[in-house]
Amino acid sequence: MKKILILVAILAVPGFLYYLLTVGGKNRYKPLPFYGPKQLSGTFHKFHGKEIPDTLYHTIPDFNLTDQDGKPASFKTIGNKITVFSFFYTHCTDGCDVSNGYLDSLAKFYAKNKLITFASITVDPQRDKPEALKQYAAKFNLPSSKWLFLTGDTSAISALASKGLLVDALQNGSNDFIYSKKLILVDPEHRIRGYYNGTDVKEVERLNDEMKVQIAEELRKIKAPDL
Repeated sequence: MKKILILVAILAVPGFLYYLLTVGGKNRYKPLPFYGPKQLSGTFHKFHGKEIPDTLYHTIPDFNLTDQDGKPASFKTIGNKITVFSFFYTHCTDGCDVSNGYLDSLAKFYAKNKLITFASITVDPQRDKPEALKQYAAKFNLPSSKWLFLTGDTSAISALASKGLLVDALQNGSNDFIYSKKLILVDPEHRIRGYYNGTDVKEVERLNDEMKVQIAEELRKIKAPDL
């Protein structure tokens, strides 16, 4: 409970990083890094008269899962949003409650921000059917449009984790699961922009600041045609 209160206090005060971004103007803006394999596209863009090679960054392929309302869930249904992904299972005792408590604070803080959504994927789809996820999600009192709890085929979840989000998520026994405790920040183009320890309040604070950085990047894209 103490850590949750600390996080609420952190969220209530604008991050210093965000302050630097908003008051410093364009010259102080520094986008977040891209994670995963990358390659040169063979095309170029000009910057200050110089040709700079374009880079193709790792993108997460679309997926087909089911949310807590029993509805299909994919990047198509989520739309062009900044998404924080995580893995869990409803009956876990190894940190899920701590991580989801932090996510609850973040999701409520960004409740009215239409650029942000959250998606938590079960690693135990055999038990965690939509009705179980619905019951689990009820304690957070947030709509599925803000925080999705997802289940589906085991192979689809494993592929999304390993090939898309570049983390582990698999079952190692009847009640033993190997999965990442990381929170994963993904931009609207489905590129990974950050990994954070979901059970560490300082890491969640960093996620909050970097979400603001990503929001700033998306707003710059929206405003770009008017410049």
